[in-house]
Amino acid sequence: MKIWFDILTPKQYLFFEYFIQKLRKQHKIVSTTRKYEQVNGIRKFGSINPIIIGNHGGKNKVDKLLASLKRSKLLTEKIEKNKPDLLISFCSPEASRVAFGLGIPHISFSDSPHAKAVMKLSLPYVTKLLTPWIIPKKDFQEFGINSRDIIQYRAIDAGVIIKNYKKMRGKKSNTKKIILIRPEESEAAYINKESKTIKIIGEIVKKFPDEKKIVLSRYKDQSNEIKKIFGKNVNILSKPVNGKDLLGNVDCFVGSGGTMTAEAGLLGIPTISMNAVPNRIEDYLVKSKIIIRSESPNRISKEVFQSLNNIRIIKKRKQNARKLVTSFEDPYQILLKTIRTL
Repeated sequence: MKIWFDILTPKQYLFFEYFIQKLRKQHKIVSTTRKYEQVNGIRKFGSINPIIIGNHGGKNKVDKLLASLKRSKLLTEKIEKNKPDLLISFCSPEASRVAFGLGIPHISFSDSPHAKAVMKLSLPYVTKLLTPWIIPKKDFQEFGINSRDIIQYRAIDAGVIIKNYKKMRGKKSNTKKIILIRPEESEAAYINKESKTIKIIGEIVKKFPDEKKIVLSRYKDQSNEIKKIFGKNVNILSKPVNGKDLLGNVDCFVGSGGTMTAEAGLLGIPTISMNAVPNRIEDYLVKSKIIIRSESPNRISKEVFQSLNNIRIIKKRKQNARKLVTSFEDPYQILLKTIRTL
């Protein structure tokens, strides 16, 4: 079988890398992506090298639309020649339409029903949708997919990613404690919240002068703004990095509720979710006491202090995370079963 993967984000790259490594032993794999620094940069750490077709489009709605239309055309030309038997994506709008138009079955993954524009543009064309069990089927049904075509698996996607990390090296005990801050996604179509990240970083800089503060920015404009305000008080990483190695040296993580926030929490790193778009995954991790949620700069600085100094809290977080990750099933097996039903 020839299987086509369309990979649009770093999370999708890391999640699908595990599947591709297994499937390529018996099947021919074709993988595509778009010109997008967040994905293109991470390829040097991975084992798959997708073909770049089209562009991201940025945060402007008109530019997004034009980029999507152009990419759909380019994908159609490429895929019509390759003639894959199956598409697997994370609700890629362009790939969904191309696969539907060319009569290619499409198995999609998603844990983001809050990304309404993406759901509207993809789910009506999806053959089967695979999603974590904590997301009710009704969250997706409103976008045009039948409940019988939604298959749930008992795992969180970030848990799948960290399970496939090799053993992480321990942090040297004689180094400064590290606080890693991950600003919010600012170019997604579902983002409309006013950012509080600058105030939160400012509070952390003020309260923790002796700790090492690292900001892993997503885009150049984020890096420039943070550098302009905080200068040498923070270390800014503006290019894609190996998340496994970075998280392996972190004492506390403050993130915006995305995949890396979930990864950090599930690795047992004391984790605070800030300024996050409300979503089912974050809700579940908060209720499971894997992460803490707050938008208050003052409360976040207090939680950071506890995360760096309270041994009991640190141990409890690790225990909670280990117990939850151990309970996860392997979505790859669910994918194989689903493929056999097509």
